[in-house]
Amino acid sequence: MPRNVASTPHISSSSPRTNTSWGCLSLPVSWLLPPFSVLFAGLLMSLFLPTAPPTSPSTNRDLASFFTPEVQYWATDIRRWSAEHGLDPNLVATVMQIESCGNPRAVSPAGAIGLFQVMPYHFAAGENPYHPDTNARRGLAYLSTALQTHRHNTRLALAAYNGGIAGSQRSEIAWPAETRRYVYWGEQIYQDARAGKTYSARLNEWLSRGGNGLCAAAAAQLGILP
Repeated sequence: MPRNVASTPHISSSSPRTNTSWGCLSLPVSWLLPPFSVLFAGLLMSLFLPTAPPTSPSTNRDLASFFTPEVQYWATDIRRWSAEHGLDPNLVATVMQIESCGNPRAVSPAGAIGLFQVMPYHFAAGENPYHPDTNARRGLAYLSTALQTHRHNTRLALAAYNGGIAGSQRSEIAWPAETRRYVYWGEQIYQDARAGKTYSARLNEWLSRGGNGLCAAAAAQLGILP
């Protein structure tokens, strides 16, 4: 979710557990670094190529098998939440993957909370920011708004989810580095899932560059054995 109070939505999540660390990670997962040369090349290409074509949501798709076990743990909920918001379950799973790897108690150094990493000031009074249903309702409502704003262009919607809708409407060269990294991870993981692939090189790259630590914390929280 966007970290800027002026552009961030309401969100919440709940779990009886009390662990609020990200385990091995000391930085938000969206800060995990792809090679600089790849980011730079992608940025240059974005200046000369048309943006990714819009995609129509399909709420009936099965989750791609390559999502990690911690995300697959929520498969039934992901399908339900996706149907409630008219979203593609694979897009919802992609966001969960790179935000928290399915850890309902995840808290980033910036203070973002839960499965979909929502800042505390996005919750209404009395809402539990750690309840999965509440967290999903707030986060996915914002994702849905971002998709509608960008006519279902998922690249721009992912940028909006990370950096705010206003920020995503700027030229890509003006996006913060964190947003460009977030889109680098999320866009290709989602496209791999949408294409029905059983393997995602981009997801494996994300895991190798720090995502494994996030997922280890999620597995411990969910009681998933290694």
